[in-house]
Amino acid sequence: MLASQALREQLEAVYRRDSRRILATLIRLLGDFDLAEEAMHDAFFIAVERWQRDGIPDNPRAWLVSAGRFKAIDALRRRARFDRSQADLIMLLDREGRDPGEDELLGDDRLRLIFTCCHPALAFDAQVPLTLREVCDLTTEQIARAFLQSPATIAQRIVRAKAKIRDARIPYQVPELAELPERLESVLRVIYLVFNEGYSASSGEALLQGELCDEAIRLGRLLAQLLPDPEVLGLLALMLLQASRQRARTDDDGELVLLDQQDRSLWDHAQIAEGCQLVQQALRSRQIGVYSVQAAIAAVHAEAARAEDTDWQEIVGLYEVLQRHWPSAVVELNRAAALARRDGAQAGLAAVEAILQRGELLDYHLAHAARAELLHQLGQLEQARQAWRQALALTRQVPERRHIERRLRELE
Repeated sequence: MLASQALREQLEAVYRRDSRRILATLIRLLGDFDLAEEAMHDAFFIAVERWQRDGIPDNPRAWLVSAGRFKAIDALRRRARFDRSQADLIMLLDREGRDPGEDELLGDDRLRLIFTCCHPALAFDAQVPLTLREVCDLTTEQIARAFLQSPATIAQRIVRAKAKIRDARIPYQVPELAELPERLESVLRVIYLVFNEGYSASSGEALLQGELCDEAIRLGRLLAQLLPDPEVLGLLALMLLQASRQRARTDDDGELVLLDQQDRSLWDHAQIAEGCQLVQQALRSRQIGVYSVQAAIAAVHAEAARAEDTDWQEIVGLYEVLQRHWPSAVVELNRAAALARRDGAQAGLAAVEAILQRGELLDYHLAHAARAELLHQLGQLEQARQAWRQALALTRQVPERRHIERRLRELE
């Protein structure tokens, strides 16, 4: 019999590692998001008693999927006594008494669930929030921050999307090859948003959430095996190249280390090699897309042995390609930062201020931080202080807040 504390720690580890895979499989088996979530939590509750008595099973994930499924079927049977509309669903779940085999219980359903959440029948502005919530367990608040929306707005979109999947009986499956392209944009966007939340958390004490980065890369690899499209390869390359810097992005105290000051010996050179090879493969196709170009920019950074060896001319040119074909204020801001490195702080500052004067990125802390840094370089210290304070007011992530506070102290 396991001690209560040891069991609790084991269950917490299983939940952290496997809960989203368990949920995705239960959604496939039960055909209902809310029922599956309730079943998963019931399964973990049952496990506290059963595993205490019988020990942890050889395959905890399969055990929890099976326990959750049977708990849901029992609940539906009870409801059916009062609601005849449940009868068809119970018949479907019972599968004429057949118990799914371990292969079915252990199928990796997250990619299938992502494609379901990105079905074209769903509103585009609901597809990504739904996937981030159900597949990756991001909170409604985290998703709202990523989209600069209110939590209530995001919650409504998720509820409506779930209802649409249920009422339209959208199937839980990876689509046929001919149907993949129309869903690919949303799927790629979802995977990259998951990666970004892990690579630079939108809020909280930690800069990095390595599990989310690893999960996004794993999903990217699955998608590349299924569909080796140049943009899929470009996204996988981009994530690998950015993830290669994870160990160097914070110091021993968890403080933020900017790219120019990072110890490049800590970079993961195997990930860099793989990412650069994928970039070349994607660019050779001549079907260049937004992720391929961003990956090419990351590759230029990754291939520089020292910060001062960075080819800023190449990076500015790549940002201009992005801005020409996929324009956005954030791309323009990144180009401005690269321009400052190539042509000097005054050129970069003029480009940043042009964005802010148009009323864009006023709520984006990195825009004010970039302006503050350039003002500091130009010796305009009071204006730099004001810009750092604006950045600080907009920053929710604790390591970034501490970095800005340090910059303010240096000025004072």
